[in-house]
Amino acid sequence: MASSPSPSAQAGPDRQPNLAFRRLRGRLSPGEFAAAVRRAAREIGESVSCDARYVGRVEAGEIRCPNYAYERVFLHMFPGYSLTDLGFEPRQAVRGRTARGRGAYGHADAPRGARVRPGSSRPEHLSGSPGPNDEESDVLRRAFMTGGPAAVAAASLGPTLFPARAAAAGAPDAPAPRPVPAGRPGETEAAAVEETVRHIRLLDDRHGADDIYRQAGEALRTAYGLLDAGARSQAVTDRLHAGAGELAISVGWLAHDCGRWAEARPHYAEALATARVAGDPALEAHAFCNTSFLARDAGRPREAVRAAQAGQHVAGQLGSHRLLSLLAVREAGGWAGLADRAACEEALGRARTLFERGPTDADPEWMSFYGEAELDGLEAQCWAALGEWGRAARRARRAVALQDPHFVRNTALFTAELAGDLAGQGDVEEAAGAGCRVLDLLDQVRSSRIRSMLDGTARRLRHHRGVPAVADFLDRHAEPPGHARPA
Repeated sequence: MASSPSPSAQAGPDRQPNLAFRRLRGRLSPGEFAAAVRRAAREIGESVSCDARYVGRVEAGEIRCPNYAYERVFLHMFPGYSLTDLGFEPRQAVRGRTARGRGAYGHADAPRGARVRPGSSRPEHLSGSPGPNDEESDVLRRAFMTGGPAAVAAASLGPTLFPARAAAAGAPDAPAPRPVPAGRPGETEAAAVEETVRHIRLLDDRHGADDIYRQAGEALRTAYGLLDAGARSQAVTDRLHAGAGELAISVGWLAHDCGRWAEARPHYAEALATARVAGDPALEAHAFCNTSFLARDAGRPREAVRAAQAGQHVAGQLGSHRLLSLLAVREAGGWAGLADRAACEEALGRARTLFERGPTDADPEWMSFYGEAELDGLEAQCWAALGEWGRAARRARRAVALQDPHFVRNTALFTAELAGDLAGQGDVEEAAGAGCRVLDLLDQVRSSRIRSMLDGTARRLRHHRGVPAVADFLDRHAEPPGHARPA
């Protein structure tokens, strides 16, 4: 999916191109420069989802001032530069025009104070390799974590999509949002749907699914309402199909992670139908990938194999080795559930071979989580399903060690996997220690799936309460979520 606009994006016909930013890109292609931006973001612990389209929109003058995440990254890439040096307008000026009624995506035609400092050398960031990632909006996070459905909708899909009833935005029992009946959706609405998908994924990565599932469902209904309203152009229709389909997958995943498997299944089916209506193989492969994962967890391993193989067939035309690798791991999970060790091992070998071919520009944005840590963690789950606890524990330990701190939920997930694997092989004290580390992380992460994994570990360890570390873990595990222990 394409990058989303910052709140300062504009689409006016008289916008001025950002020539300063274009000069800084030099001979790099927009895609190569976007990869350098993502690499620079990782160096400072920031999260942005920059791609070639975002770079093009900056250079075309559509984005007058970047959001705070991009600002920090750009200033890191070009030390000593200000936003004005990079060709952007001052944030105060942009916000001033917005406050005068132009709206978050409104047009403004003030001249741009662009200049480039002479004699500068190209920073080392511009030779980096790509690594897709997401970006966070503090406003949206607060809406998701503390507000009701209307607050989420207002923050994520933007005021242009909903009736003007800001007073109800913070009420948990506010009526479900609905698209504005007047007018047909355009680029602003398509961009808002795309941004909502990114925000949901980011919040899930950091906080788990339990706190955001219901609110995300409201946004999904709005997105499909926009499709039903009929877009202003085929290009917008295509973006809305892709955005709504990805949003359906995201909501399905949140249900999946909450243990609501029956609710997740129709969301994935809806995404698959949307993909086929739109002729979108990338979305179709994603839907098959998640369907396979759900089938494995729900105890339908043969379906997991078939869905993963169907996804690989579709994804073969996309040119992404990493996507094919992930689908091969999903297939391996199905074979493990069928206790077919040979087929599982073959699929795992194929997955690792594809992974080692490296990233490409064709890698989907949603695969930002799929690095070496994820591959090791998913392989650990396969070995655990086959009862090979030692191999599972080794892979799970690597998954925890390699995990990007940004993915707090996955750190908790694979630490829980490690605890279960250690318990399975009889290392009860170390298993209890890993379980306690997960409990520490559950102050930040709300995931029923991770909690259920700890339940399994506790059942394995309950006969070893005589070990002090085990007793501590079992006592903490028995406490209700959010319980504050005395200092």
